[in-house]
Amino acid sequence: MKRFVALYLCLSAFALQSGVAFAKDKVSKVITPENIEWGYLNPLRGALSPGAANLWGDRAQNTATGMLVRFKKGFQSPPHIHNVSYRGVVIDGLLHNASPDADKMWMPQGSFWTQPAGENHITASDAETNLIYLEIDSGPYLVKPSKEAFDSGERALNLHTNNIVWLGEKDLKNINVEGAESSYLWGSTSDLGGSMLKIPTNFKGAILTEASEFRAVLVSGRVNYSSSEQRTIELTAGSYLESIGAFKHEITNVGNQDAIFYIRTNQKYRAEFIGSKHSQGSS
Repeated sequence: MKRFVALYLCLSAFALQSGVAFAKDKVSKVITPENIEWGYLNPLRGALSPGAANLWGDRAQNTATGMLVRFKKGFQSPPHIHNVSYRGVVIDGLLHNASPDADKMWMPQGSFWTQPAGENHITASDAETNLIYLEIDSGPYLVKPSKEAFDSGERALNLHTNNIVWLGEKDLKNINVEGAESSYLWGSTSDLGGSMLKIPTNFKGAILTEASEFRAVLVSGRVNYSSSEQRTIELTAGSYLESIGAFKHEITNVGNQDAIFYIRTNQKYRAEFIGSKHSQGSS
């Protein structure tokens, strides 16, 4: 049976275990998407359910979790609610997520949305392949009937990739790269929060962090990844990185487009270019 291709880089005697809170010891982890063992997002619907695979945490337990979810072309869920709120980032395809009577707004790669707990909605897909990163701050992740809808006080957000506001190095303190840009999506820059980092073509450098929780998912593009503990490996969209403590994630953009990471962290990070001046990537 296929398993995750997971590369663990341990800088202490402690190994990171899925679903367990981060320890003080420095640990990093890399996951590539080629050999993921998929389960069902909603096991009660079986083959009618989207596929799902945990990247970190455990969606069936009372813990924060990040997962990949894939949808078949033409999928449309029945109206339903969730017991917890979630965030979604489109990695591939076209996704729609809104109230059952809303007109379709197809969100392509790089789009972001939030789904409040208790709010009645549907999810649909419209491309040959459709893949998202889905994140919850607590679990378990459950699907419940619309009749159990409730108002959590939160409001949904659908942010099409064309409407994302990108800030450059002159606007930000966490970027030291010509042409790189970042967009803050939720939370705080000094506490737990989420952002996107857009790395230009021809970039060769590193993402530096000292966070006790640093998690990054490659949303688009192709990069070579390495560290002092890891030989070079190519990462494609859907790949995942995490680290604890002071760590240097070495990144080289080897594609012909900007590489975009979704980053969840509880402390500021920094991107630095290594080498001679490079050409600015496309936006």
